[in-house]
Amino acid sequence: MEQHPAVILLEDGTVFHGRGIGKIGTTTGEIAFNTGMTGYQEVFTDPSYLKQILIMTTAHIGNYGVHEEEVESDSIKISGLVTKKFSSMYSRVSGTDSLQNFMENDGVVGIADVDTRALVRHVRNKGAMNAIISSEDLNIDSLKAKLAKVPSMEGLELSSEVSTKTPYIVGDDNAAKKVSLLDLGVKKNIVRCLVERGCQVKVFPSTATLEDLKSFNPDGIMLSNGPGDPAAMPNVRENIKEMVESDLPIFGICLGHQLLALSQGLTTEKMHNGHRGINHPIKNLITGKGEVTSQNHGFVVSKESVEKSENVELTHIHLNDESVAGIRLKGKKVFSVQYHPEASAGPHDSRYLFDQFVKNMN
Repeated sequence: MEQHPAVILLEDGTVFHGRGIGKIGTTTGEIAFNTGMTGYQEVFTDPSYLKQILIMTTAHIGNYGVHEEEVESDSIKISGLVTKKFSSMYSRVSGTDSLQNFMENDGVVGIADVDTRALVRHVRNKGAMNAIISSEDLNIDSLKAKLAKVPSMEGLELSSEVSTKTPYIVGDDNAAKKVSLLDLGVKKNIVRCLVERGCQVKVFPSTATLEDLKSFNPDGIMLSNGPGDPAAMPNVRENIKEMVESDLPIFGICLGHQLLALSQGLTTEKMHNGHRGINHPIKNLITGKGEVTSQNHGFVVSKESVEKSENVELTHIHLNDESVAGIRLKGKKVFSVQYHPEASAGPHDSRYLFDQFVKNMN
């Protein structure tokens, strides 16, 4: 593999040098880090990562290659990759290609040979900010000028960029239950988890109304994950408010959870640096049990707004910072979580939430 020098410049002027990986070029986005040790392909193809440059904290990336079935969408969704050790060769019996080729084919720019421990500590302390990676332009002044034009993630609506444009159906026509899924940037494994539990799922665009979703005669409504700032989606918020008033069972995940909260008068906040990884501890306040979970979010529902609400109950908290991890609506079969129970990649501690949703539909 030909060596190309590369540089990553952060919004606060911090610079790290390394070598180019993936496509040779330039990319921008909000910098974030993921603490997962495995599952990089599923992470990179998660639509919730749109417009984000991702640092992987595990030292070796690319060593087990890629597999054509281990994807959560139709392409890589991160805007750039930062890693310590990157392997363009791979060793895995079922591997189908190298991560290098996978990134090149999807036009993704990255940088390796970076001290990711130092970079993650810097981001953790300073908070989320924009960054630029380039393996074609190493002039810092030039990169600063390009970076200055990149909009902040706060106030950015991105869901419409990854949502389906036309509805489609997944699952058996003779399925016991029918679910209308509002696609805000859905991961494939969410649909798969519903189908595995005897549901036929019709996936609708993010702009779909209650009337659109009810045309499928659903037993319940799923609100998916997705990218961007939930506060920048007032029309979707109002549509979800009508869905709640329909009294159909509803289950929201990640962005779907945040929009459900907004529809009930709660507020959301931009986090200092977000939660991203497959090892985040959650406590279920209803059962008292702990869960190790997969997470990917930079916004969170305000805990103060939950505590002030008369119709929303806190059901799950994040044990690292006690932030809101789950809610349910009093007197309704409506609940949501901030984390990813479909967990691809990640542990399966929270799959019971899909069973709970199916039970609500019964």
